[in-house]
Amino acid sequence: MAAVLVAFVVVGVLLFGGSDGYKYTLMFQTGGQIVPGNEVLVAGQRVGMVDSIDLTDNNEAAIQVNMQEPLREGTTALIRTTSLSGVANRYISLTPGPNNNPDIKPGSTIPGEDTTSPVDIDQLFNIFRPKQRAALQKFIVGNATVYAGKGELANRAYKFLNPALSTSTQLFTELSSDSAALSRFLVSGSQTFGALADRQQDLSSLITTANTTLGAIASRNEDLDRSLAAFPETLRQLNTTQVNLRATLDDLDPLVQASYPATKNLAPFLRKLALVSNESTPVFSKLADITKLPGANNDLADTLKELPNTKSKGKRALPDASQALDDSVPDLTFFRPYTPELLAWLSKFGMSTAYYDANGHYARVQPAAANVFNYNDPVAGQATGDYTTNNRQFPISTSAPYFQNPMTRCPGGGSAPAPDASNPFVQPAWPASNLNASDCDPTQVAPGP
Repeated sequence: MAAVLVAFVVVGVLLFGGSDGYKYTLMFQTGGQIVPGNEVLVAGQRVGMVDSIDLTDNNEAAIQVNMQEPLREGTTALIRTTSLSGVANRYISLTPGPNNNPDIKPGSTIPGEDTTSPVDIDQLFNIFRPKQRAALQKFIVGNATVYAGKGELANRAYKFLNPALSTSTQLFTELSSDSAALSRFLVSGSQTFGALADRQQDLSSLITTANTTLGAIASRNEDLDRSLAAFPETLRQLNTTQVNLRATLDDLDPLVQASYPATKNLAPFLRKLALVSNESTPVFSKLADITKLPGANNDLADTLKELPNTKSKGKRALPDASQALDDSVPDLTFFRPYTPELLAWLSKFGMSTAYYDANGHYARVQPAAANVFNYNDPVAGQATGDYTTNNRQFPISTSAPYFQNPMTRCPGGGSAPAPDASNPFVQPAWPASNLNASDCDPTQVAPGP
């Protein structure tokens, strides 16, 4: 009897004694009909039990679970249903974190960001208004009518529905993983459909036009059939062309490699060329106006039309003009050295007429002081006698004390000789005229050092 009692004690310790496991608290928005004793599964295998359910101050469900193994950081939880039938048939499905993540300390809380509450069918129906609910009921009744007596056919069809449902599950899982992005997508979609509703007339016109376009395509059904029949041969020829093109591209590789140094500075050149092109646009516009402009005798085309008349007139005028230029060469040769005197006269003449003293302007004083005529009748203010050389007060003579003949000075002789002997300028002889080296006297210069 003692041995039997010891055996029972050992079995009881092994079954009910030892560690209490690893306890964690999972936060859910709703309890999802979870009750104590429901299972906690990972990949369909039981790894823990639900111990208790409490309501927090912010109206969340705090579900305490007892796990056989510690949880790792990054673990997420989801409340699922065991089957469509039953009420208390829920369980918690866990998705463990990566193996290289550290363990979560027992007694820790997994927040609501890492948990997902279930959505019951009545919650889904509650989002609809009475009108939409009635329409949904009619839809369900209509489906019942459609499938009446066709259950076997529907079952065969549903056999191929599993891949679509599995893919849809993955799709909705991805959508629910980023609720913020899904919310933005729904809001943007609402705005898009609102904008389409505002442009319903344009949308109707688009649909009508599309209907007309598709009708036109349908009317050319035979041509479309011929095009589709020729399409395989076109693809085969395209395949051959692409094969040949691949060999051509291989041959172009050396050219491309050799072009790299030449095209190294091509990008800066193209940027500058773009600026030049933009700046040259108005220039070419003006060139177009120069070439052809509405109106008469105002563009290049009209000018070219007048060129034959200009040629006929210039044929007679140009020889005379050429002869006139040839005849003016001696005159220009004579006046060229006197250019400084001419410019000096133009610059100093304004000064002589601008300034004045007690006798008046300088230009008025000079004739009074340098009058070469003798007034015998000062009352009448008239000169007597003729205006010949005999009546001049200052007869021009080559002997002292009168002026040395001023008209024989060389160019630059009005100034004292420069240190570099650049003046006076002695006029060279001109064989074709009466000019010679004796036309000016280089000794007639202004006094000075």
